[in-house]
Amino acid sequence: MDKNQIKITVLGAGISGLATAFWLNKDGFDITVLELKNEPGGSMVTRREDGFLIDYGPNSGLETTPLIGQIVEEVGLKGQIIYAQDKANKRYILRNNQLHALPTNPLAFFKTKLFSPKAKLRLLAEPFFGKSKEGYYQSVSEFVKRRLGQEFLDYAINPFVAGVFAGNPDNLSVKSAFPKLYRLEELYGGLFKGLILGARERKKRAEQSKQSARMFSFKDGMQIFPKAIARKLEPNIQYNSNVEKVVKLETNYKLVYRQMDESKEMVTDIVLSTVPAFHAASIFDDRENKLSNHLNQIYYPPVKVLFLGFQKEFVGQPLDGFGFLIPAKEKKSFLGAIWSSTIFPFRADEDLVAFTLFIGGARSPELFDNAGDSLVSSVIEQFKKIMHIHKDPIFISEKMWFKAIPQYRLGYIEQERYFDRFEMNNPGIFLSGNYRGGVSVGDCIKNSELTYKKICSHVNNMPAVNLLK
Repeated sequence: MDKNQIKITVLGAGISGLATAFWLNKDGFDITVLELKNEPGGSMVTRREDGFLIDYGPNSGLETTPLIGQIVEEVGLKGQIIYAQDKANKRYILRNNQLHALPTNPLAFFKTKLFSPKAKLRLLAEPFFGKSKEGYYQSVSEFVKRRLGQEFLDYAINPFVAGVFAGNPDNLSVKSAFPKLYRLEELYGGLFKGLILGARERKKRAEQSKQSARMFSFKDGMQIFPKAIARKLEPNIQYNSNVEKVVKLETNYKLVYRQMDESKEMVTDIVLSTVPAFHAASIFDDRENKLSNHLNQIYYPPVKVLFLGFQKEFVGQPLDGFGFLIPAKEKKSFLGAIWSSTIFPFRADEDLVAFTLFIGGARSPELFDNAGDSLVSSVIEQFKKIMHIHKDPIFISEKMWFKAIPQYRLGYIEQERYFDRFEMNNPGIFLSGNYRGGVSVGDCIKNSELTYKKICSHVNNMPAVNLLK
Protein backbone atom coordinates (compact mmCIF):
# COMPACT_ATOMS: atom_id res chain seq x y z
CA MET A 1 0.00 0.00 0.00
CA ASP A 2 1.50 3.34 -1.03
CA LYS A 3 1.90 5.84 1.77
CA ASN A 4 0.38 8.56 -0.39
CA GLN A 5 -2.92 6.67 -0.16
CA ILE A 6 -3.03 7.22 3.61
CA LYS A 7 -4.63 10.54 4.47
CA ILE A 8 -3.15 12.37 7.48
CA THR A 9 -4.60 15.64 8.74
CA VAL A 10 -2.57 17.87 11.05
CA LEU A 11 -4.44 20.38 13.19
CA GLY A 12 -2.35 23.51 13.74
CA ALA A 13 0.49 25.15 11.78
CA GLY A 14 2.68 26.00 14.74
CA ILE A 15 6.22 24.64 14.85
CA SER A 16 5.08 21.28 16.33
CA GLY A 17 2.50 20.63 13.63
CA LEU A 18 4.63 21.89 10.76
CA ALA A 19 7.75 19.98 11.79
CA THR A 20 5.81 16.72 12.11
CA ALA A 21 4.08 17.38 8.79
CA PHE A 22 7.52 18.01 7.29
CA TRP A 23 8.76 14.52 8.25
CA LEU A 24 5.50 12.87 7.12
CA ASN A 25 5.45 14.71 3.80
CA LYS A 26 9.08 13.85 3.19
CA ASP A 27 8.21 10.19 3.76
CA GLY A 28 5.49 10.30 1.10
CA PHE A 29 2.28 10.55 3.13
CA ASP A 30 -0.75 12.52 1.93
CA ILE A 31 -0.73 15.50 4.31
CA THR A 32 -3.22 18.27 4.96
CA VAL A 33 -2.58 20.96 7.60
CA LEU A 34 -5.56 22.95 8.91
CA GLU A 35 -4.65 26.26 10.56
CA LEU A 36 -6.99 28.64 12.36
CA LYS A 37 -4.99 31.81 11.54
CA ASN A 38 -4.17 33.27 8.14
CA GLU A 39 -0.44 32.54 8.50
CA PRO A 40 1.79 29.80 9.95
CA GLY A 41 3.82 29.98 13.15
CA GLY A 42 1.45 29.66 16.09
CA SER A 43 3.16 31.54 18.92
CA MET A 44 6.05 32.46 16.60
CA VAL A 45 5.00 35.94 15.51
CA THR A 46 7.50 38.37 13.95
CA ARG A 47 6.88 41.91 12.77
CA ARG A 48 9.00 44.80 11.39
CA GLU A 49 8.13 48.36 12.37
CA ASP A 50 9.95 51.70 12.55
CA GLY A 51 13.43 50.19 12.22
CA PHE A 52 12.83 47.38 14.71
CA LEU A 53 12.44 43.62 14.27
CA ILE A 54 10.01 42.30 16.90
CA ASP A 55 9.46 38.70 18.01
CA TYR A 56 6.30 38.55 20.10
CA GLY A 57 6.72 34.84 20.85
CA PRO A 58 9.95 32.85 21.11
CA ASN A 59 12.91 35.18 20.53
CA SER A 60 15.34 32.34 19.90
CA GLY A 61 15.90 28.61 20.11
CA LEU A 62 18.63 26.34 21.42
CA GLU A 63 20.29 23.97 18.96
CA THR A 64 19.84 20.95 21.24
CA THR A 65 19.25 18.45 18.43
CA PRO A 66 20.74 18.01 14.93
CA LEU A 67 17.16 17.78 13.63
CA ILE A 68 16.99 21.57 13.76
CA GLY A 69 19.91 21.98 11.37
CA GLN A 70 18.48 19.31 9.09
CA ILE A 71 15.14 21.09 8.71
CA VAL A 72 16.82 24.50 8.36
CA GLU A 73 18.95 23.23 5.49
CA GLU A 74 16.16 21.36 3.71
CA VAL A 75 13.76 24.31 3.76
CA GLY A 76 16.42 26.68 2.41
CA LEU A 77 17.19 28.74 5.54
CA LYS A 78 20.88 27.92 5.91
CA GLY A 79 21.81 31.45 4.81
CA GLN A 80 19.28 32.96 7.20
CA ILE A 81 20.22 31.28 10.48
CA ILE A 82 22.24 33.39 12.92
CA TYR A 83 23.73 32.63 16.32
CA ALA A 84 23.80 34.72 19.46
CA GLN A 85 26.81 36.97 19.90
CA ASP A 86 29.35 35.82 22.48
CA LYS A 87 28.51 38.62 24.90
CA ALA A 88 24.97 37.30 25.13
CA ASN A 89 26.31 34.38 27.17
CA LYS A 90 26.21 36.62 30.25
CA ARG A 91 22.89 36.49 32.13
CA TYR A 92 21.91 38.91 34.87
CA ILE A 93 19.72 38.49 37.93
CA LEU A 94 18.22 41.44 39.79
CA ARG A 95 18.90 41.58 43.53
CA ASN A 96 18.34 44.63 45.71
CA ASN A 97 17.66 46.67 42.55
CA GLN A 98 21.09 45.88 41.13
CA LEU A 99 22.00 43.55 38.27
CA HIS A 100 24.39 40.72 39.12
CA ALA A 101 25.92 38.48 36.46
CA LEU A 102 24.98 34.84 36.99
CA PRO A 103 28.29 33.04 37.64
CA THR A 104 29.35 30.54 34.97
CA ASN A 105 32.45 29.02 36.60
CA PRO A 106 33.63 28.17 40.14
CA LEU A 107 35.80 31.28 40.52
CA ALA A 108 32.97 33.60 39.44
CA PHE A 109 30.63 31.76 41.80
CA PHE A 110 32.79 32.39 44.83
CA LYS A 111 33.32 36.05 43.87
CA THR A 112 29.71 36.93 43.06
CA LYS A 113 27.59 39.06 45.37
CA LEU A 114 24.43 37.47 44.01
CA PHE A 115 24.60 34.78 46.72
CA SER A 116 25.60 35.13 50.35
CA PRO A 117 28.58 33.20 51.81
CA LYS A 118 26.08 30.99 53.64
CA ALA A 119 24.28 30.13 50.39
CA LYS A 120 27.57 29.29 48.69
CA LEU A 121 28.54 26.90 51.46
CA ARG A 122 25.10 25.32 51.33
CA LEU A 123 25.50 24.68 47.61
CA LEU A 124 28.71 22.73 48.24
CA ALA A 125 26.72 20.28 50.33
CA GLU A 126 24.54 19.19 47.37
CA PRO A 127 26.39 15.91 46.62
CA PHE A 128 25.67 14.68 50.16
CA PHE A 129 21.86 14.77 49.86
CA GLY A 130 20.11 11.57 48.89
CA LYS A 131 17.31 10.88 46.46
CA SER A 132 13.72 11.90 47.02
CA LYS A 133 10.79 9.50 46.82
CA GLU A 134 8.28 12.17 45.85
CA GLY A 135 8.66 11.74 42.08
CA TYR A 136 6.08 13.52 39.97
CA TYR A 137 4.42 15.04 43.02
CA GLN A 138 7.44 17.08 44.09
CA SER A 139 7.48 20.73 43.09
CA VAL A 140 10.48 22.47 41.60
CA SER A 141 10.70 24.57 44.77
CA GLU A 142 10.74 21.53 47.07
CA PHE A 143 13.36 19.78 44.95
CA VAL A 144 15.70 22.77 44.70
CA LYS A 145 15.31 23.83 48.32
CA ARG A 146 16.18 20.31 49.48
CA ARG A 147 19.21 19.94 47.22
CA LEU A 148 20.52 23.51 46.91
CA GLY A 149 18.93 25.63 49.64
CA GLN A 150 16.41 28.45 49.93
CA GLU A 151 18.59 31.28 48.64
CA PHE A 152 19.53 29.45 45.47
CA LEU A 153 15.84 28.78 44.91
CA ASP A 154 14.97 32.45 45.41
CA TYR A 155 17.71 34.03 43.32
CA ALA A 156 18.47 31.44 40.64
CA ILE A 157 15.68 28.94 40.09
CA ASN A 158 12.69 31.20 40.75
CA PRO A 159 13.72 33.70 38.04
CA PHE A 160 14.88 30.89 35.74
CA VAL A 161 11.45 29.21 35.89
CA ALA A 162 9.87 32.59 35.12
CA GLY A 163 12.14 32.88 32.08
CA VAL A 164 11.37 29.43 30.68
CA PHE A 165 7.71 28.88 31.60
CA ALA A 166 6.58 32.29 32.86
CA GLY A 167 5.88 29.92 35.73
CA ASN A 168 5.86 29.56 39.48
CA PRO A 169 8.27 26.91 40.84
CA ASP A 170 5.95 26.29 43.79
CA ASN A 171 3.37 24.79 41.43
CA LEU A 172 5.44 23.10 38.73
CA SER A 173 6.30 19.40 38.92
CA VAL A 174 10.07 19.02 38.79
CA LYS A 175 9.83 15.64 37.08
CA SER A 176 7.36 16.84 34.44
CA ALA A 177 8.62 20.39 33.83
CA PHE A 178 12.36 19.66 34.15
CA PRO A 179 12.69 15.91 33.56
CA LYS A 180 16.40 16.08 32.77
CA LEU A 181 17.09 17.91 36.04
CA TYR A 182 15.18 15.33 38.04
CA ARG A 183 16.86 12.53 36.10
CA LEU A 184 20.28 13.70 37.30
CA GLU A 185 19.23 12.86 40.83
CA GLU A 186 17.29 9.75 39.90
CA LEU A 187 20.03 8.21 37.74
CA TYR A 188 23.23 9.56 39.27
CA GLY A 189 22.25 10.41 42.83
CA GLY A 190 23.00 14.13 42.58
CA LEU A 191 23.05 17.18 40.31
CA PHE A 192 26.78 17.91 40.17
CA LYS A 193 27.68 14.27 39.63
CA GLY A 194 24.93 13.92 37.03
CA LEU A 195 26.05 16.96 35.06
CA ILE A 196 29.47 15.43 34.61
CA LEU A 197 28.40 11.87 33.82
CA GLY A 198 25.33 12.91 31.82
CA ALA A 199 27.52 14.77 29.32
CA ARG A 200 28.78 11.39 28.07
CA GLU A 201 25.23 10.25 27.31
CA ARG A 202 24.39 13.38 25.35
CA LYS A 203 27.54 12.97 23.29
CA LYS A 204 26.46 9.46 22.29
CA ARG A 205 23.01 10.77 21.27
CA ALA A 206 24.56 13.70 19.34
CA GLU A 207 22.63 16.08 21.61
CA GLN A 208 23.67 19.27 23.35
CA SER A 209 22.64 20.22 26.85
CA LYS A 210 20.61 23.40 27.06
CA GLN A 211 23.52 24.94 28.95
CA SER A 212 26.02 24.38 26.12
CA ALA A 213 23.79 24.40 23.02
CA ARG A 214 24.13 27.35 20.66
CA MET A 215 21.32 29.89 20.69
CA PHE A 216 19.95 30.60 17.23
CA SER A 217 17.46 32.78 15.43
CA PHE A 218 17.13 34.09 11.88
CA LYS A 219 17.99 37.38 10.21
CA ASP A 220 14.31 38.04 9.64
CA GLY A 221 13.10 36.71 13.01
CA MET A 222 11.81 33.42 14.33
CA GLN A 223 8.60 33.28 12.31
CA ILE A 224 10.57 32.83 9.11
CA PHE A 225 11.28 29.26 10.30
CA PRO A 226 7.65 28.01 10.29
CA LYS A 227 6.97 30.08 7.17
CA ALA A 228 9.77 28.28 5.31
CA ILE A 229 8.47 24.88 6.41
CA ALA A 230 4.97 25.91 5.32
CA ARG A 231 6.24 26.86 1.86
CA LYS A 232 7.77 23.41 1.59
CA LEU A 233 4.36 21.89 2.34
CA GLU A 234 2.32 24.04 -0.05
CA PRO A 235 -0.37 23.57 -1.29
CA ASN A 236 -1.21 21.19 1.54
CA ILE A 237 -1.98 23.90 4.12
CA GLN A 238 -5.43 25.44 4.49
CA TYR A 239 -5.50 28.69 6.50
CA ASN A 240 -8.49 30.34 8.21
CA SER A 241 -9.71 26.83 9.04
CA ASN A 242 -11.33 26.42 12.44
CA VAL A 243 -11.74 22.73 13.29
CA GLU A 244 -14.89 22.32 15.36
CA LYS A 245 -15.28 18.57 15.76
CA VAL A 246 -13.63 15.20 15.18
CA VAL A 247 -16.15 12.40 14.56
CA LYS A 248 -15.26 8.69 14.66
CA LEU A 249 -16.42 6.75 11.62
CA GLU A 250 -16.18 3.00 11.10
CA THR A 251 -12.52 2.87 10.10
CA ASN A 252 -11.46 6.51 9.95
CA TYR A 253 -12.43 10.04 11.07
CA LYS A 254 -14.52 12.94 9.85
CA LEU A 255 -13.40 16.50 10.55
CA VAL A 256 -15.99 19.24 10.73
CA TYR A 257 -14.44 22.68 10.28
CA ARG A 258 -15.29 26.20 9.22
CA GLN A 259 -13.21 27.96 6.59
CA MET A 260 -13.99 31.66 6.62
CA ASP A 261 -17.83 31.60 6.64
CA GLU A 262 -18.19 28.23 4.94
CA SER A 263 -18.83 24.95 6.80
CA LYS A 264 -16.76 22.04 5.49
CA GLU A 265 -16.08 18.37 6.19
CA MET A 266 -13.10 16.13 5.52
CA VAL A 267 -12.54 12.39 5.95
CA THR A 268 -9.08 11.32 7.08
CA ASP A 269 -7.32 8.15 8.24
CA ILE A 270 -5.21 9.84 10.90
CA VAL A 271 -5.69 13.00 12.95
CA LEU A 272 -2.71 14.71 14.57
CA SER A 273 -3.76 17.53 16.89
CA THR A 274 -1.03 20.04 17.72
CA VAL A 275 -3.36 22.89 18.74
CA PRO A 276 -3.22 24.17 22.36
CA ALA A 277 -4.81 21.89 24.95
CA PHE A 278 -7.72 24.25 25.63
CA HIS A 279 -8.58 24.28 21.91
CA ALA A 280 -8.23 20.50 21.57
CA ALA A 281 -10.62 20.11 24.51
CA SER A 282 -13.47 21.55 22.46
CA ILE A 283 -12.60 19.61 19.31
CA PHE A 284 -12.63 16.20 20.97
CA ASP A 285 -15.32 16.95 23.53
CA ASP A 286 -17.84 14.65 21.81
CA ARG A 287 -15.36 11.79 21.66
CA GLU A 288 -14.87 11.37 25.39
CA ASN A 289 -15.61 13.85 28.16
CA LYS A 290 -12.64 12.62 30.21
CA LEU A 291 -10.25 13.79 27.50
CA SER A 292 -11.59 17.34 27.51
CA ASN A 293 -11.40 17.39 31.30
CA HIS A 294 -7.72 16.42 31.25
CA LEU A 295 -6.93 18.90 28.48
CA ASN A 296 -8.68 21.72 30.33
CA GLN A 297 -6.66 21.02 33.48
CA ILE A 298 -3.51 22.24 31.74
CA TYR A 299 -3.08 25.84 32.82
CA TYR A 300 -1.94 28.55 30.40
CA PRO A 301 -1.19 31.79 32.31
CA PRO A 302 -1.57 35.24 30.73
CA VAL A 303 1.62 36.99 29.56
CA LYS A 304 2.04 40.42 28.03
CA VAL A 305 5.07 40.94 25.77
CA LEU A 306 6.27 44.54 25.85
CA PHE A 307 8.78 45.64 23.22
CA LEU A 308 10.67 48.87 23.85
CA GLY A 309 13.02 50.82 21.60
CA PHE A 310 15.41 53.48 22.91
CA GLN A 311 18.12 55.65 21.51
CA LYS A 312 21.36 53.88 22.36
CA GLU A 313 23.11 56.95 23.73
CA PHE A 314 20.64 57.30 26.64
CA VAL A 315 21.09 53.75 28.04
CA GLY A 316 23.43 53.82 31.04
CA GLN A 317 23.62 50.07 31.73
CA PRO A 318 26.37 48.30 29.71
CA LEU A 319 24.62 46.04 27.19
CA ASP A 320 26.97 43.10 27.55
CA GLY A 321 24.58 40.21 28.06
CA PHE A 322 21.41 38.34 27.19
CA GLY A 323 19.29 40.36 29.58
CA PHE A 324 18.06 39.89 33.13
CA LEU A 325 15.49 37.96 35.14
CA ILE A 326 13.73 39.15 38.26
CA PRO A 327 13.17 36.96 41.34
CA ALA A 328 9.72 37.15 42.90
CA LYS A 329 11.32 38.49 46.09
CA GLU A 330 12.25 41.70 44.25
CA LYS A 331 8.53 42.54 43.90
CA LYS A 332 8.61 44.10 40.44
CA SER A 333 5.75 44.28 37.95
CA PHE A 334 7.49 42.22 35.27
CA LEU A 335 9.44 38.95 35.01
CA GLY A 336 12.54 40.17 33.20
CA ALA A 337 13.88 41.60 29.96
CA ILE A 338 15.75 40.34 26.92
CA TRP A 339 18.29 42.70 25.39
CA SER A 340 17.10 41.81 21.90
CA SER A 341 19.46 43.97 19.83
CA THR A 342 22.47 42.81 21.87
CA ILE A 343 21.82 39.11 21.33
CA PHE A 344 21.28 39.16 17.57
CA PRO A 345 22.04 41.67 14.81
CA PHE A 346 19.32 43.17 12.59
CA ARG A 347 16.96 43.83 15.54
CA ALA A 348 17.33 47.61 15.52
CA ASP A 349 18.94 50.39 13.51
CA GLU A 350 22.54 51.28 14.36
CA ASP A 351 21.79 54.13 16.77
CA LEU A 352 18.90 52.30 18.50
CA VAL A 353 18.57 49.47 21.02
CA ALA A 354 15.69 47.05 21.51
CA PHE A 355 14.39 45.26 24.59
CA THR A 356 11.66 42.66 25.09
CA LEU A 357 9.96 42.55 28.51
CA PHE A 358 7.58 39.95 29.90
CA ILE A 359 4.72 40.74 32.29
CA GLY A 360 2.43 38.46 34.29
CA GLY A 361 2.75 34.70 33.92
CA ALA A 362 1.78 32.11 36.52
CA ARG A 363 3.68 34.06 39.16
CA SER A 364 1.46 37.13 38.97
CA PRO A 365 -1.58 36.75 36.68
CA GLU A 366 -3.49 39.16 38.93
CA LEU A 367 -1.50 42.06 37.46
CA PHE A 368 -3.95 42.18 34.58
CA ASP A 369 -7.01 42.64 36.77
CA ASN A 370 -8.27 46.11 35.85
CA ALA A 371 -4.69 47.19 35.07
CA GLY A 372 -5.21 49.26 31.93
CA ASP A 373 -2.37 51.47 30.67
CA SER A 374 -1.04 52.06 34.18
CA LEU A 375 0.59 48.63 34.27
CA VAL A 376 2.68 49.25 31.14
CA SER A 377 3.65 52.72 32.39
CA SER A 378 4.73 51.27 35.74
CA VAL A 379 6.80 48.53 34.06
CA ILE A 380 8.54 51.05 31.80
CA GLU A 381 9.50 53.22 34.76
CA GLN A 382 10.84 50.24 36.72
CA PHE A 383 12.79 49.07 33.68
CA LYS A 384 14.30 52.49 33.06
CA LYS A 385 15.47 52.68 36.67
CA ILE A 386 17.12 49.25 36.53
CA MET A 387 18.81 50.04 33.21
CA HIS A 388 19.80 53.62 34.12
CA ILE A 389 17.82 55.10 31.24
CA HIS A 390 16.81 58.76 31.65
CA LYS A 391 14.74 59.18 28.49
CA ASP A 392 11.41 57.68 27.48
CA PRO A 393 11.30 54.98 24.82
CA ILE A 394 10.93 56.19 21.25
CA PHE A 395 9.03 53.04 20.31
CA ILE A 396 6.53 50.91 22.27
CA SER A 397 4.70 47.84 21.06
CA GLU A 398 2.90 45.13 22.99
CA LYS A 399 1.08 41.86 22.50
CA MET A 400 -1.16 40.14 25.01
CA TRP A 401 -1.15 36.34 25.15
CA PHE A 402 -4.20 35.56 27.25
CA LYS A 403 -3.16 31.90 27.32
CA ALA A 404 0.60 31.75 26.87
CA ILE A 405 2.83 28.85 27.95
CA PRO A 406 1.36 25.53 29.23
CA GLN A 407 2.35 24.77 32.82
CA TYR A 408 3.49 21.27 33.77
CA ARG A 409 2.03 21.56 37.24
CA LEU A 410 1.94 19.09 40.12
CA GLY A 411 -0.18 16.14 39.02
CA TYR A 412 0.54 16.75 35.32
CA ILE A 413 1.63 13.11 35.05
CA GLU A 414 -2.04 12.12 35.37
CA GLN A 415 -2.79 14.12 32.21
CA GLU A 416 0.19 12.65 30.38
CA ARG A 417 -0.74 9.07 31.28
CA TYR A 418 -4.31 9.68 30.21
CA PHE A 419 -3.23 11.09 26.83
CA ASP A 420 -1.17 7.93 26.24
CA ARG A 421 -4.17 5.74 27.10
CA PHE A 422 -6.46 7.82 24.90
CA GLU A 423 -4.18 7.40 21.89
CA MET A 424 -3.99 3.67 22.54
CA ASN A 425 -7.78 3.35 22.82
CA ASN A 426 -8.44 5.59 19.80
CA PRO A 427 -6.08 4.37 17.04
CA GLY A 428 -5.44 7.08 14.49
CA ILE A 429 -5.69 10.04 16.86
CA PHE A 430 -2.46 11.60 18.11
CA LEU A 431 -2.07 14.48 20.57
CA SER A 432 1.02 16.65 20.36
CA GLY A 433 2.19 20.23 20.86
CA ASN A 434 4.12 22.07 23.54
CA TYR A 435 1.83 20.82 26.32
CA ARG A 436 3.54 17.43 25.85
CA GLY A 437 7.28 16.81 25.99
CA GLY A 438 8.57 20.34 26.60
CA VAL A 439 7.78 23.95 25.73
CA SER A 440 10.98 25.07 23.99
CA VAL A 441 11.51 25.26 20.23
CA GLY A 442 14.13 22.52 20.47
CA ASP A 443 11.75 20.30 22.45
CA CYS A 444 9.02 20.78 19.82
CA ILE A 445 11.39 19.85 16.99
CA LYS A 446 12.69 16.81 18.83
CA ASN A 447 9.16 15.66 19.69
CA SER A 448 8.02 16.15 16.09
CA GLU A 449 10.28 13.29 15.01
CA LEU A 450 9.03 11.11 17.87
CA THR A 451 5.42 11.81 16.87
CA TYR A 452 6.26 11.04 13.23
CA LYS A 453 7.68 7.68 14.30
CA LYS A 454 4.57 6.92 16.39
CA ILE A 455 2.39 7.60 13.35
CA CYS A 456 4.57 5.41 11.14
CA SER A 457 4.31 2.58 13.68
CA HIS A 458 0.53 2.97 13.69
CA VAL A 459 0.41 2.87 9.87
CA ASN A 460 2.46 -0.31 9.81
CA ASN A 461 -0.12 -1.95 12.07
CA MET A 462 -3.24 -0.63 10.31
CA PRO A 463 -5.59 -3.48 9.30
CA ALA A 464 -5.98 -4.16 5.59
CA VAL A 465 -9.69 -3.32 5.68
CA ASN A 466 -8.75 0.19 6.76
CA LEU A 467 -6.26 0.61 3.94
CA LEU A 468 -8.65 -0.74 1.28
CA LYS A 469 -11.74 1.26 2.33
